[in-house]
Amino acid sequence: MPRVKDHKLAEKGGLKIEWAKAHMPVLSSIAERFSSEKPLKDVRVSACLHVTKETAVLALTLKEGGAEVCLSASNPLSTQDDVAAALVDEGIDVYAWRGMSKNDYYRAIESNLSCNPQITMDDGGDITVMAHEKRYASNILGGTEETTTGVIRIRSLADEGALRYPLIAVNNAETKWNFDNVYGTGQSTIDGILRATNIMIAGKWFVVAGYGHVGRGIAMRARGMGAKVIVTEVDPIKALLAAMDGYIVMPMKKAAEIGDIFVTATGDKDIIKAEHISLMKEGTILANAGHFDVEVSVNDLELMALSSRQIRENVKEYLLPNGRRVYLLGEGRLVNLVAAEGHPSEVMDMSFSNQALAVEYLVKEGKNLPPKVLPVPRDIDEKVARLKLKSMGIEIDNLAPEQERYLSSWRG
Repeated sequence: MPRVKDHKLAEKGGLKIEWAKAHMPVLSSIAERFSSEKPLKDVRVSACLHVTKETAVLALTLKEGGAEVCLSASNPLSTQDDVAAALVDEGIDVYAWRGMSKNDYYRAIESNLSCNPQITMDDGGDITVMAHEKRYASNILGGTEETTTGVIRIRSLADEGALRYPLIAVNNAETKWNFDNVYGTGQSTIDGILRATNIMIAGKWFVVAGYGHVGRGIAMRARGMGAKVIVTEVDPIKALLAAMDGYIVMPMKKAAEIGDIFVTATGDKDIIKAEHISLMKEGTILANAGHFDVEVSVNDLELMALSSRQIRENVKEYLLPNGRRVYLLGEGRLVNLVAAEGHPSEVMDMSFSNQALAVEYLVKEGKNLPPKVLPVPRDIDEKVARLKLKSMGIEIDNLAPEQERYLSSWRG
């Protein structure tokens, strides 16, 4: 049986889904085609994603295609309870509510897998890993992965020779990570910080840990808000890119003495820990934009603090032995989803269109694909871009046959 927080919230959630769908024209057009063609007829899909209004539009698109959809959360604090309730009314089996315990979270994923899926959809790798640990993998045709952290985890699984079915790295589609990761995370992270704190960003020192697609987007938006942006990195190429983009680059230990706001976006653990926290100024704000709550060491904060208190919703104050106070947002989890609503619908339109088309592709070709981490087929990526451009009223040029021949020939 589906489990959500409160079925009475369904009407409110339905309105949110309606709003998201109105701003997701590409996915809506795919849903129209799916409705008539039913390419996913009788296919069972188990999705472990953030349960948001945008995810709801994706789940309902798969249902239009004939799929039976089960859904669990990919983060204990990211579920929009009204959306979860509305999806149950739409015939989606949902196992998610905001504020899940660790045990609840993993039990929900296992309940999701008990649907005996042929396709998994993942955001962070948890359902893929559990499918292998709990012996569901042998019956699965293929899967997709939404985020960088998940792709890294599943590549590790594949490198050990343990991956049992093909996994499409949706995160790595150009129409996903060049837009969702950069523009989506950049805007929604700032949104989460502002909703949690209502502070002024202009004029403050804003430290971004990591300069991948996500970090680049956050740095860009912070600078746009008038912040003085510092980037910390371990990758010399990314550090050089940040410097060429006009940001100040330095080690975290040095940045710790300067920063007013810190956002981690690395996908690794212990990026901010006791040795950094002890150097921070009075009133420093700590937030995380990486998938898991390991980048800011909450354990270090708890151990070193003389006291702590919840001073605002999604803001916890820690009093340090030196008398200074620092503030952790959203328990160190994804600040854009814990303290705000996640990415704007318009950018998730592309990410989730890639997901829907990747599922359709796996249903058709999964039996012929090797158990490896695979890219999104180029024609799907380009199709999503063309549909998005069309929805924006933008036309582009086409190559003439002579130009195509020139580009494909080694002759001058």
